[in-house]
Amino acid sequence: MNTAELAEWMVSLGEPKWRGLQLAEAIYRQRIVDVEGITTLSKPLRQKLDHEGWQVGRPRIVQAFTSADGTERYLVQGQGVDGLTVETVWMPEGDGGEAGDGSENSETTGAESGKGWNRATICVSSQVGCAVNCQFCLTAKLGLQRNLAVGEIAGQVVAVLDRHGVEVGKERVNLVFMGMGEPFLNYDNFMGAVRLLVEEVGLSPQRMTVSTSGIVPGIERFAEEPPEVRPKLAISLNAPNDEIRSEVMPINRKWPIEAVVDAVKGVRLRSRERITFEYVLLGGVTDQPEHAAEVARLVRRTGLPAKVNLIAWNPGPGIAYSTPQPSAVETFRRALSAEGVPVYLRRPRGRDIYAACGQLKRTVEG
Repeated sequence: MNTAELAEWMVSLGEPKWRGLQLAEAIYRQRIVDVEGITTLSKPLRQKLDHEGWQVGRPRIVQAFTSADGTERYLVQGQGVDGLTVETVWMPEGDGGEAGDGSENSETTGAESGKGWNRATICVSSQVGCAVNCQFCLTAKLGLQRNLAVGEIAGQVVAVLDRHGVEVGKERVNLVFMGMGEPFLNYDNFMGAVRLLVEEVGLSPQRMTVSTSGIVPGIERFAEEPPEVRPKLAISLNAPNDEIRSEVMPINRKWPIEAVVDAVKGVRLRSRERITFEYVLLGGVTDQPEHAAEVARLVRRTGLPAKVNLIAWNPGPGIAYSTPQPSAVETFRRALSAEGVPVYLRRPRGRDIYAACGQLKRTVEG
């Protein structure tokens, strides 16, 4: 519930409307986890809410794994009766994915506030499993089990912010909706969560990025969102042409590259904002010099303010691809750069605990 919905609920209980603002402040800003802890409410009201079974309902971190590089991967249990978990990742110092995307840099860094990190990135899930079936991704092996509710998506972020004592507005934290699931196949709940995070938690949409495999109807809806609540957009390209992309991402057979790019052109970008094309380098499959030349031509042909993020494939059991050689990655990067395409390398974070891009599968070993 947002502030307005909480206010209406309080009125229905015979309480003044401003009680809703007190509840929202307690849940989203103070990050209080139980009704009894909301001491701005009168004791009789707290007792009444408790007696009627009302709960704050924040998703719960049930297991945490820590990588040698400081990355943390969490199994997060939502509020569904099924008890299913999803994965959320905390990356101190991020992975370089936000470089060159027009992010604002006004917040104080974590290091300046004594946290030991300058900035951090939280990778957020939108579904339990995924239906898109990208051939290089471990999450695809789960299939789609269900959509996450608004509170389950936003609650992942609040739980992780609370775990690390993040002061919103004072410390630099980015959100990437690139965890389990395809956000645009759970569009209403994804954007509902974004609105809670912007309007109630106080996070900036310009520090949020959503990645889609290319769901054209979702991109078209996204283009209509007002800039004050719209995250930045990343397209999981991952191949230089339709033929290869259809092999590694079957969704391309429904919405090929040209259709995706046409939809993206409808997004009204903010000043200095760029569209990101995410590109997973699969050894011997998508990492050849001729592929770099094709990607450069493709990006230039879009006419969009754009950049390319390169990701060396992160291995997973049962997936028959290989991680490219570092020399191939560097050759690819240099080729794009020589063609005038802004290009950045995303550093693998948490590979040893299955927390890196494409590795999320509710793995219970760290």
